[in-house]
Amino acid sequence: SKCRTGPLDLVFLIDSSRSVRPFEFETMRRFLVNIIRGLDIGPNATRVGVIQYSSQVQSVFPLGAFFRREDMERAIHAIVPLAQGTMTGLAIQYAVNVAFSVAEGARPSQAQVPRVAVIVTDGRPQDRVAEVAAQARNQGIEIYAVGVQRADVGSLRAMASPPLDEHVFLVESFNLIQQFGFHFQGRLCGEDLCADGTHGCQHLCVSTPGSFHCACNPGYRLGPNNKSCSVIDHCAEGTHGCEHLCIQSDGSYTCGCRKGYALHLDQRRCTVIDHCSFGNHSCQHECVSFPEGPRCRCRQGFDLQPDGRRCQPRDYCNGVDHGCEFQCVSSGSSYRCICPEGRQLQADGRSCDRCRAGHVDLVLVIDGSKSVRPQNFELVKRFVNQIVDFLDVSPEGTRVGLVQYSSRVRTEFPLGRYGTADEVKQAVLAVEYMEKGTMTGLALRHLVEHSFSEAQGARPRAQNVPRVGLVFTDGRSQDDISLWAARAKEEGIIMFAVGVGKAVEEELKEIASDPPEQHVSYSPDFSTMAHMLENLKVNICPEEGKGVTELRSPCDCESIVEFQGSALAALGSLEQKLTQLTARLEDLENQLANQN
Repeated sequence: SKCRTGPLDLVFLIDSSRSVRPFEFETMRRFLVNIIRGLDIGPNATRVGVIQYSSQVQSVFPLGAFFRREDMERAIHAIVPLAQGTMTGLAIQYAVNVAFSVAEGARPSQAQVPRVAVIVTDGRPQDRVAEVAAQARNQGIEIYAVGVQRADVGSLRAMASPPLDEHVFLVESFNLIQQFGFHFQGRLCGEDLCADGTHGCQHLCVSTPGSFHCACNPGYRLGPNNKSCSVIDHCAEGTHGCEHLCIQSDGSYTCGCRKGYALHLDQRRCTVIDHCSFGNHSCQHECVSFPEGPRCRCRQGFDLQPDGRRCQPRDYCNGVDHGCEFQCVSSGSSYRCICPEGRQLQADGRSCDRCRAGHVDLVLVIDGSKSVRPQNFELVKRFVNQIVDFLDVSPEGTRVGLVQYSSRVRTEFPLGRYGTADEVKQAVLAVEYMEKGTMTGLALRHLVEHSFSEAQGARPRAQNVPRVGLVFTDGRSQDDISLWAARAKEEGIIMFAVGVGKAVEEELKEIASDPPEQHVSYSPDFSTMAHMLENLKVNICPEEGKGVTELRSPCDCESIVEFQGSALAALGSLEQKLTQLTARLEDLENQLANQN
């Protein structure tokens, strides 16, 4: 007859170390099969799992694998012994962590189904068993320890559950292991105390070997007397997980949502009902869904009309005190100030002025090679200061930086160092002549990579402050300029090239921005550089002049004739003033003579 014990999770831990001889292992197979044949196997009755172990652990089949004896017997007959060491502690740990887990087929702990482990071994464990066995017992696993022949009694007692005289068995040989089988079946097949109806459980009675316990239906909790059951109020205890509302019912609960929300598929969270998806909102721009219904919204820069649906562009200029000196223009979600043609918007974004009060980041790159010579280098510094004179130097206006190069490059002062024209001019005069070679390409690279960085004082690109580079040279470069001349223009730097003496026209044009006639200046001698100032002033600050000043070589015939005409006119004016002065002196002499 079969044991009618009620639900039970039973796991056998079988020692298959090398000390278990083949015929002894066959006896152990028959032992397992005989016990299983006497159990009431089924998903709601007894579930059985088998583990074999030696130096490692192997699951023969877990608790949830088979619910027919035939399948279990077939798996048991197919076991191949591991034939290694005896790591009993490792096997117990595996049972705790894996074999009795819900994932392997064990029933949840709240179901209060008894968990029983039967350990069969023939030797002394090669690892520690006391601590891991105590851990198993603390987790509610009842352990039977069966030792055969050479088994260590102390280890068996350390593993088994109390009382030890009912859970520890030692037999002289594998042939006698059936004695334990009979005892074990007697323990499992004791009287079913739930069957006589005297248990007093309000809901459920769960039979266990030699005992029973009461349990409750789902949604109820066992009372202090361990017999009666009371409804679990999940809503009051806050364990429901509902996002909005918890609705208690008999032994259970449901979640609900506030108005304008719908219950999610998980039956706990709430999502806003998308009223806009119904397609009846008639909004000109955007529809926004709220719990109480749809509302229309306008894109940035527009205002919603009284009908709540149409949108009208917002006139920011009429709605704010814009402070524009010339004209305010509404633009998207804001406004901007503009200036009339020929005038430039100031850094404050409101006022307009001419170039002297405009804002530019200007870096001058001067040739300090030995071909320039010390006396001419002083003329170059004076020329730089003449350029500074027509700029409005200030942190908000024009910022000026200076770089000198020869065989190497040196930043004399960066853009952000000086805030007035006088400070810049004094710094220029203090620059010392470098001499050596002419590495113009190296200087252009320094200009692109360093001089216009924010760390050097350049303003962020977002402020749209023009970046101007002015390269001054007196000869052919000793390195290639093509790459970095092109890179400078790609970076948006407006490039001017000023050549003197033996400067190469092709290199000047390659350095300068287009059109070259506005960005290239040349003087045959250092002493005649002043005529280039007007051209630079007109093109760096084009609103200072009208049109484009055409530069001609002073050696051209037309230039010579023009110069002669200007010189003769100046001499004529001086001669006229000298005549007037002579007449005045004669008049004074006559007055003195008359007084004497």
